[in-house]
Amino acid sequence: MARRVLLDTHLLLWAALLPERLPPAAANIMQATENTLFFSVCSLWETAIKLSRPRKDLVIDLSSWRAGLLDNGYLELPILAEHAIAVQQLPALHQDPFDRLLLAQARCEKLELLTADAQLAAYGAPVLHA
Repeated sequence: MARRVLLDTHLLLWAALLPERLPPAAANIMQATENTLFFSVCSLWETAIKLSRPRKDLVIDLSSWRAGLLDNGYLELPILAEHAIAVQQLPALHQDPFDRLLLAQARCEKLELLTADAQLAAYGAPVLHA
């Protein structure tokens, strides 16, 4: 069954930098050719903020990462006003603003949000916990 899947930031980074950290269920969904995979501009923004602070554990060129995602068939999901407004409707189960925006985007765009974050998975559908 074909799926439309938005990947959370951690999974995107692990796929690019540490593929051995990908949970097998996530890897299977990401490798299934019938699935349509999305990445959000929100993930680029979140990573840019993380990179602006000195970190030795995170080294990635954002432009190259984005180009690689597009070259590998991922679709880029922009942040729309509708997405930002939808965050207000989410219960306060998770406090990370980027994860909350990803969830709002998934709901608005009728996508499944694939994550390894158990706290984010507490929202239930459309979150897929891998």
